[in-house]
Amino acid sequence: CASPRSLAKMAAPLAPLVLLFALGCAALSAAQATEGAAAAPHRRFEYKYSFKGPHLVQADGTVPFWVHTGNAIPSADQIRITTSLKSQKGSVWTKNKSIFEYWEVEVTFRVTGRGRIGADGLAIWFTEEQGLEGPVFGAADKWNGVGIFFDSFDNDGKKNNPGVIVVGNNGKLLYDHQNDGSTQALASCQRDFRNKPYPVRVKITYYQKTLTVLINNGFTPDKDDYEFCAKVEDMVLPSQGYFGISAATGGLADDHDVLSFLTFQLTEPGKEAPTLDAEIPQKDKEKYQEEFEHFQQELDKKKEEFQREHPDVQGQPGKTSCAFFLAADDVFETVSDRELRQIFEGQNRIHLEIKQLNRQLDMILDEQRKYVSAVTEEIAKRGAAFPGQQGQVSQQEIETVVKTQEEVIRQVKEIRNSVTDALRSISGAQHPGSAGVYETTQHFNDIKEHLHVVKRDIEHLVQRNTPSSEKQKCPELSPFPSCLSTMHFFIVVAVQTVLFIGYVMYR
Repeated sequence: CASPRSLAKMAAPLAPLVLLFALGCAALSAAQATEGAAAAPHRRFEYKYSFKGPHLVQADGTVPFWVHTGNAIPSADQIRITTSLKSQKGSVWTKNKSIFEYWEVEVTFRVTGRGRIGADGLAIWFTEEQGLEGPVFGAADKWNGVGIFFDSFDNDGKKNNPGVIVVGNNGKLLYDHQNDGSTQALASCQRDFRNKPYPVRVKITYYQKTLTVLINNGFTPDKDDYEFCAKVEDMVLPSQGYFGISAATGGLADDHDVLSFLTFQLTEPGKEAPTLDAEIPQKDKEKYQEEFEHFQQELDKKKEEFQREHPDVQGQPGKTSCAFFLAADDVFETVSDRELRQIFEGQNRIHLEIKQLNRQLDMILDEQRKYVSAVTEEIAKRGAAFPGQQGQVSQQEIETVVKTQEEVIRQVKEIRNSVTDALRSISGAQHPGSAGVYETTQHFNDIKEHLHVVKRDIEHLVQRNTPSSEKQKCPELSPFPSCLSTMHFFIVVAVQTVLFIGYVMYR
């Protein structure tokens, strides 16, 4: 064995070569990274081939740009492809063919069932024709394209389900159900996607004749937490096709719910995306042209009706059409206009409430003044009627009551000033750009506190002004006049005696 010093002498001439090799590897890695970043495709969201909640369905129960068949039930937040009943089939498909060569779809779904084993499964499609109904997970057999199957039931008994299987077809093959498509699978992975705490997410990418399947197993809410599942290279798919998703149940059943289906167009770097004219088929162009002409005719009719109803604006160029469009625009309201209207309505309501409160405070002040004057006069009268010591006590009571009333009046005046300041703040807050909402709320709280204080003071004042020694006496009754004389009394007694004796003798 060589000593460390001898090894260092031997490695010294090789140091420049090692350094040069390391620099070359770093440069090569940087070049590969730059090339990979430059080769990344451009993604563009295609809303006509996508759906996502909320407000998923229209008023007639349909999904925009999609058609659903079988037992599929669209709702506001999702599409239930099949319910957890036996022998159910359903599917949803895009109405129009895609016109882009490369694509990427992100599908969010949930498969739930009460049993430990579910059936049959769910499939994501890209085919040349719509497979609206059939035996392959609710879609048609002999498709031209690719299907990514999420098979829940183990038909071949190999205990490799639930699993994900990628099956291609040129329109001539029949799907092998008994073997779970294992003889036709281009790629597969075993993943359990049933009864997960979070929805399962799948990302399917077809770019430069390579199909890649990534899956989020539903154990985390992180949307970007994907793991590799399958990859198929040198795969040739139709240049135009329909996207779809289907599901089916058998003797066992699961709920198959699709929450979103997002489609993106992938374009190679340096290659322009298809123009809008190329994206619209000729039939759709003719259909849109007919709709435009129909709308134009309806618009002309509305203009004529408006001219007949408003002859005063005729003969002025441009005024008729502008007035018509302004009248039509008044029907609709933007989000900002609605928010501004709600703010002004709220400020006006607050303004009216404070005005009403101000009027009530004025009434309270008037009542307090009347009460003070009445109490002062009453106490003055009592002091004049009872001179001496009682007069001295009454004078003290007068001073106490007057001081209390002055304190109440002062507090009410403070409340009135607070209300005036609140009114001024509200008037300033009604102009755009002013921020008086918080101050208005604070004034309301102050007003509530002052009103409670006024109420307590008034109750205390009433209790103090009512003497505890004096009790309310019942009014004296006037003497009852005597209407019976002595002669009438004896006559009545004699008659009663005779009648009594006669009655006894008759008995």
